[in-house]
Amino acid sequence: MPNIHDIAKKAGVSVSTVSRVINNYKYVSEEKRKAVQQVIDEWSFAPNRNAIGLIRGETRMIGVIMPYNNNQAFDQLLHGALNRSRELDYSVAVLPTKYDKSKELEYLYMLKNKWLDGVMITSRANDWEQILPYVEYGSVIACEFTEHPEIGCAYIDRYASYVDAFQYLKEKGHTATAFTIARGEESRSTQQTFAAYENVFGSVPDDYVISNCYSFEDGYRAAEKLLSLEDRPTAIFANGDEVAGGIYRYAVSNGLAIPHDLAIMGQENQPVGVALDLCSIDHRLVQVGEQAFDLAVRRSRDKVNIPYRILARSSV
Repeated sequence: MPNIHDIAKKAGVSVSTVSRVINNYKYVSEEKRKAVQQVIDEWSFAPNRNAIGLIRGETRMIGVIMPYNNNQAFDQLLHGALNRSRELDYSVAVLPTKYDKSKELEYLYMLKNKWLDGVMITSRANDWEQILPYVEYGSVIACEFTEHPEIGCAYIDRYASYVDAFQYLKEKGHTATAFTIARGEESRSTQQTFAAYENVFGSVPDDYVISNCYSFEDGYRAAEKLLSLEDRPTAIFANGDEVAGGIYRYAVSNGLAIPHDLAIMGQENQPVGVALDLCSIDHRLVQVGEQAFDLAVRRSRDKVNIPYRILARSSV
């Protein structure tokens, strides 16, 4: 396989000239550029991008650490990152963890080895203490608020949004309010949901919380459990519009009128929520992803708050 020394010899130019042509630098005469490009085309030469990255001191690649895709929240964050990557001419490496701590650290090691310029962490398995040592090797950006000054973040105030959501339901007359969550109490968003509920309603009834809810089908099963209770809730706050859609489907298939018999509120303003006219908290996660990507590219440690909004619709 030819290398740039072979190309330089064949084209009758210096190695540095070949490097400038490959990297599209301006200050190369048109004659030399054509000579180098002719050899490259003749030999179908593909430059080693890792080597080029080491020479430049950058790879123009940002890693997006996410537990999984096919999830409304993480897909929106990734969508925002992809939007900005196209505009800024960067590449994106999607790095799924399934909340495996060792896998997450393995991806951060890619940053240490200069295979990435930075990473966006959409959700993490490790404590910040395990992540902090990697900030010296490139930008580490969180999609949640962190007080650590070494880490930039683009975030929404989830706790405030949950308080507003529960307060909205309470003001509509719903004191018997249940909710669904994804992960258990190790999740910060779950902790914030419990804290917000207690702020508005007091202690959380054990049977008013359904965990491991990620999909439409999970919402359907959650509704089946909650609506079979003797003291059933009059409102359910779902951890996503897909889950809320499943709750809606179970409720109406069992003869309940929305919102007269059951109020439903979701999150993230997904198409299913728009189609069913579900009230939703829009955390504007596409914008969070865009801002986080910008911070990663700029290697910024800024803290950027993205405002949320309540979308009032007919399900409440």
